[in-house]
Amino acid sequence: MNDTLMTTYNRLPVSFTKGSGIWLEASDGRRYLDALSGIAVCGLGHAHPAISAAISEQSSQLLHTSNLYGIEKQQQLADRLTDITGMEKAFFCNSGAEANECAIKIARRVGHQRGIQTPGIIVMEGSFHGRTLATLTATANEGAKKGFGPLVEGFFRAPYNNPDAVAAFSDNPDIVAVLVEPIQGEGGIQIPAEDYLEQLREICNQNNWLLMLDEIQSGTGRTGHWFACNGAGVSPDVITVAKGLGNGVPIGVCLAREDAAAALVPGSHGTTFGGNPLCCATALAVLDTIENENLLQNAASTGQYLLDLLREGLGHADGITDIRGIGLLLAIELERPCGELVQKALDNNLLINVTAGNVIRLLPPLITTREQAAEIAAGLIPLVQNFLNKNHDQTT
Repeated sequence: MNDTLMTTYNRLPVSFTKGSGIWLEASDGRRYLDALSGIAVCGLGHAHPAISAAISEQSSQLLHTSNLYGIEKQQQLADRLTDITGMEKAFFCNSGAEANECAIKIARRVGHQRGIQTPGIIVMEGSFHGRTLATLTATANEGAKKGFGPLVEGFFRAPYNNPDAVAAFSDNPDIVAVLVEPIQGEGGIQIPAEDYLEQLREICNQNNWLLMLDEIQSGTGRTGHWFACNGAGVSPDVITVAKGLGNGVPIGVCLAREDAAAALVPGSHGTTFGGNPLCCATALAVLDTIENENLLQNAASTGQYLLDLLREGLGHADGITDIRGIGLLLAIELERPCGELVQKALDNNLLINVTAGNVIRLLPPLITTREQAAEIAAGLIPLVQNFLNKNHDQTT
């Protein structure tokens, strides 16, 4: 391993050199079935011809000019995303954390405009919003925060999937917004009650709070809808998007209603690389491909098929707490930590992830076929069964 890299990751002993569709090839020639998509990034898989063509064409024309000037592809992408989401304004950046930073800054500016000296934002237990100082503070993971204090003030935490706990802050005059993931990704693919977002929308309406949805992992088609809030029938004030929007090219966006976006004026926020022609051309090709290949429908149907296979194969096994999912965002929750399964899956040419210590997270590309979903299930189910049987033998 190269010792010139900072040790911010415990990297697995593999390096990939090329990919095709749902498959990745390592430097030693071994092929791996990718059920992780670079953590919900490569929704169109690897080396998709439409994405490669968009990158090639744009790179031969123009890469960067600066947001000091108009960027045609950026305007086109803003038009598409506002049309899809019902939002009215877009700010482009380079990552999900930056998109969430923009949302946080919007909330604070709105608060100050209302005469609130210390604007507060309600966030949830189990949440993950990024690793900048503000988004890290909004994140629930205490281990990720260790050693980085003093953190940013102004965040209030409530239990996830508990609207009453959010409503309990109604007597706090400093609250200006609620920031929440429609589905918690890093928190273990936690899927709330069907009316959760609807109830949060009503609470925010009653208190004149902004409802800000972090759709970084759940967005861009992964749930079978463009965004999870579309499936819930809820329109927020702010939506943050990244990951799957660029299929591997770094791009993020904070989308907002006109009244919320108006809090930002020239000089109040900015970015050097955000919304450059290359990233925007790529994102436009991603949106076109999702539409042209009916990938929203595929994510919904193939995800349900994979979920059914996992429940059939593991649903009655001792040591399984829950098997859940929506679209191609799936989880197998175990009673005990199961991080070792990541390496065991790698040894069997399958890429998965374990989050929250005991939750197997599956994020296959939106292009995944039923046959490939069956192959994922066939590879994973015996690994989990063997893990459970081994642990059962050790405790009896």
